[in-house]
Amino acid sequence: MTSTGKSLVVGVDVGGTFTDLFVLDEANGTARIVKVPSTRGEEARGFMNGVARVADSAADISTIVHGTTVGTNALLERKVARTGIITTRGFRDVLEMRRRDRPETWGLRGSFTPVVPRDLRREVDERVLADGTLHTAVDLKQVRAEARSLLEAGCEAVCVFFINTYANPENERLAVATVRELWPNPHVTSASEVLPEIREFERCSTATLNAALQPVVGSYLGRLESDLRGQGFAGELLVVQSNGGVMSRQTASDLPVRTALSGPAAGVIACAAIARAAGFPNAITGDMGGTSFDVSLVANGEAALAAQTAIEFGMVIRSPMIQIETIGAGGGSIASVDASGMLLVGPESAGSVPGPACYGRGNMRPTVTDANVLLGRIAADRPLGGGLLAALDAEKSRQAIEEHVARPLGLDVHAAAEAILTVANARMAGAIRLVSIERGHDPRRFAYMPFGGGGALHVCAMMREVGVATGIVPRYPGVTSALGCVIADMRHDAVQTLNKPLTELDVADVQRRIDELAASCQQRLDSSGVRFDEVREVIALDMLYAGQTHTLPVVLADAGKSPLTAASIRTAFEASYTAAFGRVLDGIPIRVMNLRYARIGVRPKFDLKVLAPEGEGSTAPLGTQRVFHHGQWHEAVRYARLELPVAARIEGPAILEQADTTVWLEPGFHAEVDAHGNLLVRLS
Repeated sequence: MTSTGKSLVVGVDVGGTFTDLFVLDEANGTARIVKVPSTRGEEARGFMNGVARVADSAADISTIVHGTTVGTNALLERKVARTGIITTRGFRDVLEMRRRDRPETWGLRGSFTPVVPRDLRREVDERVLADGTLHTAVDLKQVRAEARSLLEAGCEAVCVFFINTYANPENERLAVATVRELWPNPHVTSASEVLPEIREFERCSTATLNAALQPVVGSYLGRLESDLRGQGFAGELLVVQSNGGVMSRQTASDLPVRTALSGPAAGVIACAAIARAAGFPNAITGDMGGTSFDVSLVANGEAALAAQTAIEFGMVIRSPMIQIETIGAGGGSIASVDASGMLLVGPESAGSVPGPACYGRGNMRPTVTDANVLLGRIAADRPLGGGLLAALDAEKSRQAIEEHVARPLGLDVHAAAEAILTVANARMAGAIRLVSIERGHDPRRFAYMPFGGGGALHVCAMMREVGVATGIVPRYPGVTSALGCVIADMRHDAVQTLNKPLTELDVADVQRRIDELAASCQQRLDSSGVRFDEVREVIALDMLYAGQTHTLPVVLADAGKSPLTAASIRTAFEASYTAAFGRVLDGIPIRVMNLRYARIGVRPKFDLKVLAPEGEGSTAPLGTQRVFHHGQWHEAVRYARLELPVAARIEGPAILEQADTTVWLEPGFHAEVDAHGNLLVRLS
């Protein structure tokens, strides 16, 4: 390691097994990766261990961008702060009633436990009508009493959620100010500040989860920044948002709900940049880790955004985020045979602890990784992670598959292992079809980009299953999310409800609101201390036809360049509606529900060719490896993937090894190294 005078930009992604770091040296235009074991429950320690391996001193680092799963894990495991709610009298059960949905589609059984129990949801007298009229002023004496009572009940955080505050937040502002006067910490959330948008359950859920996460995420980021400062770091600590942008550490502490899906979002941003550079503006991404398979779609160089997501049933977050579909099909997904004789893979996972049977840590049930080990696609003496894990035990993989799959199905153990992979591949292909075909996209017009530790083992299978012509394996698939942290721009989103028929819309008022949102978002950009090459904005309206329930996002591409008019808004809506549904509905009134605004600070970019192999490299094979494929054994040639030079062509069957993943190139496929170090996989 050598010091480089504050020229290092470091992306850090903390996963369940490894903490991945992508290090860009802006002074000499070089990049490298670092992987260290994660410390579950003490994520900051694994983070700091990785930073210690980046440079001689943290003072050499100018910027650290962090993709964190601390908030997501806290929600999934229900390890959030004890939180209270102060709400309008008569509305304490909004959080629990949800949308009158249920966990299981069929049948009447199912349960849901809200993150805030009923006894901690308190009511006060106040009321604002749907049109913003102040019906009943808030009783601040009641607010003080309930706040003190929640403190006595042990609450660490509180959410103030009043009905219809998207239309008039005055009562809620007064109540929040009152609570903050007596609350002993900064963990007071105002629903109208987090989400000033129509739909009461979504606003309540989002704001409540934000409050519950503030002590968890805020304390984690605070400790992290303190540790970094103690090591001499004087630069900026930024955090990746679910929308693929980044925000300051303080903003992340104030709005931790926006860090949900932070790590996967960074991976999609990296894939979009890599695919664009490689000449593929349309790509489907597949992140295969230890527990899950996350799929997203990039169209015309941009990742698709969704207005909301559910972390799990009933735990809804309404905030712009990259559309990611997740299934339980990771390397640790457990294979089993049910009572009807059906082979199942996932969603239960062995995770990283105890991990697959081949880890030798006590799990005796077979996983997807065990199948890959037994079939020779992962060599037991060259485990994933560059040797950070203990040597893999192929015999334990054999025993687990024999006992739990081969015998119940009456199969040879290798046929059973291949059956596990066939089922896993079919499930992953289904997820790819969900984000492509079911949303009107032909996957044959897209490239497929696998990343994560296990994705490249299945690249050819996914191409066969879905009909994709080209697979793009990034230079460092296992640290793609960390790379995305370095690439991502600073971004802030805001929303305001309009809820007007288009014919009654005051366009001048809309422009005034746009200007206010722009100023607010710009203030957050300015407070980050980050240098931008340029600032861009995205303006959109949520619109629908009268009588419809679901809105359609309509981007106003010319907003800011030419004056807004009702006619231009109608034209944009009809174009978007036609693109989505193939027709417009003549004669039906159009309604404008929400104004959405995003301000993007474009961070300095680097040429992705820094990832390309240096020098002449080598195509000399490392040897051969027996691989079981489609019912027979093959002699696959082994290569050191990172040693392959630009334009090198490898014919399958082949195994390409590197520290963060293994690429399995099936017979009938070939791969070429492009100018950015990617492997372009195609049928021969």
